[in-house]
Amino acid sequence: MTTTPINTSSRTDLAPSFVIPLVIITASIPLLWVNLWLSLAIALFGVFLLIQTVLIKLSFTETSLEVYRSSTLIRSFPYAEWQNWRIFWEPVPILFYFKEVKSIHFLPIIFDPSTLKACLEQHCPLQNLRPE
Repeated sequence: MTTTPINTSSRTDLAPSFVIPLVIITASIPLLWVNLWLSLAIALFGVFLLIQTVLIKLSFTETSLEVYRSSTLIRSFPYAEWQNWRIFWEPVPILFYFKEVKSIHFLPIIFDPSTLKACLEQHCPLQNLRPE
């Protein structure tokens, strides 16, 4: 699987990353011997994330981060409204956080983390964001 972003003019589409969903599903298997219902709940969460990985796409444009479900735009987040962003746990990135003027967003890292970080640093460097 390639993790190279797809560049079309000034747009970068992030490649999906199946690492987190597959780790969660795999981690649910040994829990079968501990608690069947806990194992099932964790496995279902992993399957949910796996489906989201297939369906949800992130695209960085010149002015905003766009979220697509398949090929339908469902939300756009203009960089001008961002106050902060962070990728949690750098050794194994698991969560992407960003704060806008009116809201806070958390996304599991179901996209290529290195391309995500590169795009964030390119399109909205932390030193250029609005103060909180």
